[in-house]
Amino acid sequence: MDDTAERLLGRAFTDPYPESFLADLTDVENRMGGHPGEREAAALVAEAFEESVGDARVEPFDVRRWTRGRTELAAGPADGEGRTFEVIALPYSPPADLRAPLVDAGHGSPAELDERDVRGAIVLAEQGGSGERHAHRMEKFGHAAASGAEAFVLVNDTEGGLPVTGTLRFGDEAAIPGIGVSHETGERLRRYAADGGTATLRVDAHTDDATARNVVATKPGTGERDGTVIVVAHYDAHDVGEGALDNGCGTAILVESARLLADLDLPCDVTFAAVSCEETGLTGSRVLADSLAPTADLRAVVNVDGAGRARNLRAYTHGSTAVESLVERVAEATDHPVGVEPRPHPYSDHWYFLRRGVPCLQLHSEPADDHQPWGPRGKPVVHTRADTLDKVAFRDVREHAGLAAVLVRELARRERPPRLDTTHLAEQLREADAERGMRAAGVWPEGW
Repeated sequence: MDDTAERLLGRAFTDPYPESFLADLTDVENRMGGHPGEREAAALVAEAFEESVGDARVEPFDVRRWTRGRTELAAGPADGEGRTFEVIALPYSPPADLRAPLVDAGHGSPAELDERDVRGAIVLAEQGGSGERHAHRMEKFGHAAASGAEAFVLVNDTEGGLPVTGTLRFGDEAAIPGIGVSHETGERLRRYAADGGTATLRVDAHTDDATARNVVATKPGTGERDGTVIVVAHYDAHDVGEGALDNGCGTAILVESARLLADLDLPCDVTFAAVSCEETGLTGSRVLADSLAPTADLRAVVNVDGAGRARNLRAYTHGSTAVESLVERVAEATDHPVGVEPRPHPYSDHWYFLRRGVPCLQLHSEPADDHQPWGPRGKPVVHTRADTLDKVAFRDVREHAGLAAVLVRELARRERPPRLDTTHLAEQLREADAERGMRAAGVWPEGW
């Protein structure tokens, strides 16, 4: 590790700015895409970029905005008295007023749904899965809707967890209503389902046209290297909590990385982009990728989504062996543990770049041991109303910001990573048994 990298890490570890920035960001009410809070948060990010890199641009784009109202669920056994439960609607749920039988579909895998008659039913599906690959909620929902379900219930898989949220589809209203419940509510509903129970579901929600915005700032390079490195993080959040872990930490790391790198001479351009509407469809990053198309000029994309939530950094290298090698070199040189996951996935803001063959690195985090309360993905608080500022360990945020800055610098000054073969990428996803689920979720690219 050279002197510059040491200075980056040292500055990051002592800088109080990420804490004050994240406190201001989480004070903003409802950062969901297209809502007034999102506009207020964009202004905070723009101010941060202006103070470091300069020339911050707020770039508006059209979006289908989802707004929640009241959600009610009452259920009971076949021959018993029903009761009401605490539930929340899932983004892009349509309004609903229906009564239907409950069917327990386990984790909501295709095999489990094929074994049950879910036509006209309210289907229960728990987060996660029993195999090596845990299916995304959008995949479970897509399978249930295609099987004829009347409504969908996502069950939190963490005991003691709150009702959980997460979008049903990308970018527009879903085919059937969906709600989230706690693990304990899910267990009771399962008992009712086993007894032939029914439920009444009412959802008040609507989807309309609105405007969202990305915030972009570019640090010009010296021209010694070709191409541009993109550093991206989503600043929007689900409206049920403060979005401190998801993805306030990632946004703080993004703006801190810009501060750390602002005064360095880098051999190529580095563009910092805070994007919106990740939680409701990766819309901001899709707009950003489209605006940069063709993407042949891009050296790499660093997506900060999940970093800062837990003690150790975790790097998703999405099939790029060059990026994987770079991460391992930085981890060794800085003597910081970094877990590497080479398999690709489509469910974050790198996706619209990755599917074009751009090498991508997603910075996430994982606990140092089994005693860290929030787990590898910030569970059990992410996507619940408990995702609040008090959960953040700012030592982790500062450290991950320093590592992110070092990684970006290395991507900018080292040999350009080779482009990815999208045919091989598709094969990797098929080998991971992802194609059927991605098709159900509507995210498998046409022509693949």
